[in-house]
Amino acid sequence: MKLHLRWQLLLALVGFGLILAILSFQVQSAGLCTERVPSSGGVFLEGMVGAPQRLNPLLSDGFPVDQELVNLLFDGLVQYDHAGRFIPALAESWTVSDDGRSLQFTLRNGLFWHDGQPITTADVAFSYGLLQNDAFPAAAAVKTLWQTVTINVLDERTIEFVLAEPYAPFLEATLRGIVPAHLLQNVPPAEIANHRFNQQPVGSGPWQVLPDQDWTTTRSLRLTPNPLDWREGTQIPVLEFRFYPDEASLLTAFANGDIMAINSVSDGLLPEVTAVPQARLFTTVAPHYTQLIFNQSDTGFAPLKLAEVRQGLAAGLNRDRLIDRALNGQGVPLTGPYLPDSWANNQAIFAGAQASWGGGNELLNSAGWTLPEGATVRQADGEMFTLRLLALDTAVQQRVAQEVANQWSELGVAVVIETAVSITEMREKLAARDFDVALVDITPSIDPDLYDFWSQEAIIRGQNYGGWNNRRASEALEAARQVWGIGERRPSYDTFLSIYADQVPAVTLYQHVYTYALSSEVNQAEVGPIYEPRDRYQTFANWFLLYRDVTISCPAEETS
Repeated sequence: MKLHLRWQLLLALVGFGLILAILSFQVQSAGLCTERVPSSGGVFLEGMVGAPQRLNPLLSDGFPVDQELVNLLFDGLVQYDHAGRFIPALAESWTVSDDGRSLQFTLRNGLFWHDGQPITTADVAFSYGLLQNDAFPAAAAVKTLWQTVTINVLDERTIEFVLAEPYAPFLEATLRGIVPAHLLQNVPPAEIANHRFNQQPVGSGPWQVLPDQDWTTTRSLRLTPNPLDWREGTQIPVLEFRFYPDEASLLTAFANGDIMAINSVSDGLLPEVTAVPQARLFTTVAPHYTQLIFNQSDTGFAPLKLAEVRQGLAAGLNRDRLIDRALNGQGVPLTGPYLPDSWANNQAIFAGAQASWGGGNELLNSAGWTLPEGATVRQADGEMFTLRLLALDTAVQQRVAQEVANQWSELGVAVVIETAVSITEMREKLAARDFDVALVDITPSIDPDLYDFWSQEAIIRGQNYGGWNNRRASEALEAARQVWGIGERRPSYDTFLSIYADQVPAVTLYQHVYTYALSSEVNQAEVGPIYEPRDRYQTFANWFLLYRDVTISCPAEETS
């Protein structure tokens, strides 16, 4: 009996201990709460229309998708700020010689390629040297520039470029990303375009390509943040681009949740994207504008040679109404050949010029083009005021062209819209000056140099498609490219703008806007001004896709 009693006492003690433990746990748990917090992981999926050809900054000209992606993967010697001023990138500084013909760049310390190899001036010389090589398949205009430059490596961190003559716009050429010599220097220049490097590149930019991918087959490309750029790390370890053949399939993928972002939402796609419940839209101005160019050569409508007629046509346009009716409001009114943020822009000059014009009817009447009673089209000496308006065969350009035609018809000007079915045909018609007025989309250079667009020389060897022949404007543009400092260049550009504003060789209609669509499942994502593709991800370190639950002490209850 005593043995049985001991076991009963032992069991009672154990049970009592368990009860105390349970009660203690319940008391402790009563003071604990669960909270959801951001967790690292997941893949950020972004879609775009089109697919890259080669991920190589030396071969990306003319391929928008390539240019977008190489901006994420590669760095040049310089980059630029919102006003178009050049600032350090791989180079920490640069100097210009007294005669304006020589530039010396000094690289930053501690630069490395994505594979860990150091970046030196040998890589810079190799990259830009390829652009001088006749066998290398770079764009012709790029070769023409670089073949006039002498490249001298002074040491591992210092490189010199010697120009044939002072040429301030040259600095923009050093925006172009460089490639690693240690991976390509033994490849014949003519064969680099077909080298595997273009599918599995090694760069120095804020993003790097994950290994062992075949995006030509999968139609997707995975990038990961470069730890040298994202030193505090990111919550999302992978950015994956998926490539779609058209906007319809891109929209379907976004609506179905197959992707979390649309790289660029066109104004035509905007209403449908807006209707997707999870869509968040970020809109900012884009570095492009749309312009009407007047043909003042002998192949155009003869009255367009008169500044008074061009002023009248310009005064007869309502930019706000055009943007609302033709673009679903997706544009910003713009005057002049420079973007608003450019340091060379001077809107006061245009405001003063336009204030002196008067109205469109008054200007055309004084030029001899009157509207007879009961007529709908202006006439002079029996000739009707009829313009051929050339536009691309795209939905946007056709809507804009039609709105321009509608507004000019209210002014008594008849417009016949002629369509170019491709960019190639458009360029051919522009070069042949087979138009009266041409509607063109323009991406201006970062440097404000417009010599190749509006100088007298550019009538023959350039893109002065309207044939504007003004000696003073041409001289001002030439003077501005021969000095380096902004303060030295600005007076020449003000002179050019004063002539341009008075003579109206072209009418800028609007600046484009850029819309980026994000799914609401991407948390804490904000997108600010975008001047180049990498700007979309300036706050990427804060973005996250996942949550996890953590246990914390419950907050004390408030007592009243």
